[in-house]
Amino acid sequence: MQISEAWLREYVNPPISTQELVVQLTMAGLEVDSVKPAGAVFSGVVIGEVLSTQQHPDADKLKVCLVNVGQSEPLQIVCGASNVSQGLKVPAALVGAVLPGDFNIKLSKLRGVESSGMLCSEKELGIAVDATGLMELLPDAPVGADIREYLNLNDTIIEIDLTPNRADCLSVEGIAREVALLNSIDWTATQVKKAAIHHQDTLPISVEEKSACPRYLGRLIKGVNPKAETPAWMKEHLRRSGIRSLSAVVDVTNYVLMELGQPLHAFDADKIVGGITVRMAKNGETLALLNGQTITLDSEALVIADNQQVLAFAGVMGGSDSAVTDNTQNIFLECAFFSPRAIAGKARRFGLHTDSSHRFERGVDATLQHRAIERATQLIIEIAGGSVGPINEVKHEPSLPHRPAIILRRQRIAKMLGISLPDQQVFDIFVRLGMCIEQHPEGWRIAPPGFRFDMAIEADLIEELARVHGYNNIPNNSLLMRAELGKATETVLDIDRVKDLLVDRGYQEAITYSFVDEAIQQAIAPDDVLIKITNPISSDLSVMRSTLWCGLLKAALHNLNRQQTRIRFFETGLRFLNVDGHTEQQKMLSGLILGSFYSKQWGEKLRKVDFFDLKADVQALFSLADCNVHYVAAEHSALHPGQSAQILSEAGEKIGILGMLHPNLEKHLGFETQVFLFELDQDLLLDKNIKKFKPLSKYPSVSRDHALIVKENISADDIIACINSSNEANVQGVSIFDLYRGQEIGEGYKSIAVSITLQNFSQTLTDVEIDAIFNNILQTLAKTIGAKLRD
Repeated sequence: MQISEAWLREYVNPPISTQELVVQLTMAGLEVDSVKPAGAVFSGVVIGEVLSTQQHPDADKLKVCLVNVGQSEPLQIVCGASNVSQGLKVPAALVGAVLPGDFNIKLSKLRGVESSGMLCSEKELGIAVDATGLMELLPDAPVGADIREYLNLNDTIIEIDLTPNRADCLSVEGIAREVALLNSIDWTATQVKKAAIHHQDTLPISVEEKSACPRYLGRLIKGVNPKAETPAWMKEHLRRSGIRSLSAVVDVTNYVLMELGQPLHAFDADKIVGGITVRMAKNGETLALLNGQTITLDSEALVIADNQQVLAFAGVMGGSDSAVTDNTQNIFLECAFFSPRAIAGKARRFGLHTDSSHRFERGVDATLQHRAIERATQLIIEIAGGSVGPINEVKHEPSLPHRPAIILRRQRIAKMLGISLPDQQVFDIFVRLGMCIEQHPEGWRIAPPGFRFDMAIEADLIEELARVHGYNNIPNNSLLMRAELGKATETVLDIDRVKDLLVDRGYQEAITYSFVDEAIQQAIAPDDVLIKITNPISSDLSVMRSTLWCGLLKAALHNLNRQQTRIRFFETGLRFLNVDGHTEQQKMLSGLILGSFYSKQWGEKLRKVDFFDLKADVQALFSLADCNVHYVAAEHSALHPGQSAQILSEAGEKIGILGMLHPNLEKHLGFETQVFLFELDQDLLLDKNIKKFKPLSKYPSVSRDHALIVKENISADDIIACINSSNEANVQGVSIFDLYRGQEIGEGYKSIAVSITLQNFSQTLTDVEIDAIFNNILQTLAKTIGAKLRD
């Protein structure tokens, strides 16, 4: 939220500098993001009045103006602006003035005609980014006055980053209340008078959704001047709040929004058919918004409608069909309280975020509406005139928020903060916060005001005391903690050890959102039931991930688009599964590799990573846990059907999966290189086997290599398992070191080279014993998997 310091000091003016004010607000929890001047640096610009204009003799687009700048004689200034005319009051830069960008104004000649200054637009003064003509000032602007003083440009704009719970500070009055509280001084609230009633005409109002809109106020104001000019002071207040001036009536509603924190909306009353109805939209209804966007509504959207059509998206934005224009003479002024639950997330579903929705989502004071509509009426009458009708109110008391009193105990303050505050200080703080406070045997009974939605329990009140008293004023105390060291079991592998291993193998740890884009989630895991977020941060973070691959793939693509061609990521985190309508969380470890196996170097030729590089990394993880696993060909919607495998434990439990990203998905996501992924159940991975000591044999070992011809569907694990099942106690190791396919082998077959190591613990094996063992192994291989020795 942007706020003008000068506007703030109209309400409360503590004897502190801007910098001290900024520090004070930040330390009180209202973090200041930026501080910048309200206007660019310039000097020598005064208010001038154009007395006459004549066409330049040698230029069609230039006019020679006689301008009164408060000096003894008027000045002759040549101007090319299309809106320059007699009687217009504008900023005039005198000779010697310095405009933004160190642009010096000198006595000059334009096409042979002398010019003693320059008439300025908002852009030339650094007030606006763009301008179509001269900056037109109000007729009562004092000629000769310094424009900086007239527009109060020696001001500072403070941008405050408010947390969602502090909706009470989304207004000048809210910030003023805080500043007065922090400095223990009084402040002056906006004085609002009830408007005199000139007629008794009203529009009928019906509220169908009472829980979503428990209070709705409307008032008819007839005969307003649609051409009325918004005062310069109001335009400047709005500009410094980041709001563009549009028209007098609209500017008033925006001004009250910033002043009091209550959104309002003005309809062209002559465009309303029948009466006003607050209801849920019908599926398929459309609404052309003020920003030019047309949206298709559904039954979850709260709307304001008349007897024929939808007029506004309640709490978000009005419609263009009923908007106030330059021809509007009768307006219907709306002021309502919408429940935060009814508005939260609705704007984002349509890609919208407005000042109105921002406030209603966080909570608006339910007691503010009468004051706000009277204030808006007061300003409209002052600026645009008109005759005022009575306020028509529809209220549903049971649905309005009620703030039950909270008991605050003295002892609890001391226990939570470590300090005791004087009773008078506690009393004064809560009174200045706008709360009703009464004595209680244990402390105080405190009723929060309507604008403090975040006050619900005793801890909230104590937090307010700490915030106002000052966190820096709470002394540091050493804590005495008695703790017993927990037991470390050897059967569970430390996840940090797993992370260290991956980092050693060239991976980098990534942390991605648990919320992901629905499109990516469905593309990667189309069979998983989506867990949608009721109120997402944004439309591309609308569902919970069922696999960590969603975030890793997005992160990899982000890096690829920034010239990072070799990527190795891993992430530990939760995935979320919908199991029989209930959400279950599961700890996972996922990884991704792409690009070259080595970084570019002279010693090795570059080659792309492949399936077996990823498998080696995964196997290294299981080696940490001394766990034997099996890799079984499997299919996954996100993986290549010929390069994916499921990982099973010795007991047959599914630990995870690995493989290459499916080519269709690779193309869909925008990758131009092969991507390899793995995902493991973290709990099963960390289930560690305890290593047991095995004595070493003092007798020599014997290794023999054999080339076996087997069918294509026989895996390496099948061969090793078959050898181990031969019940030969002297077999100490089996490894596969070669694979060959060729015409001499035959179609549908392959040659696997196996090295088998034998060793006995009591004697040296003889040739006869060795031959007998290998014959038994070969017979077992032939009988079980149909293997035979290659010639």
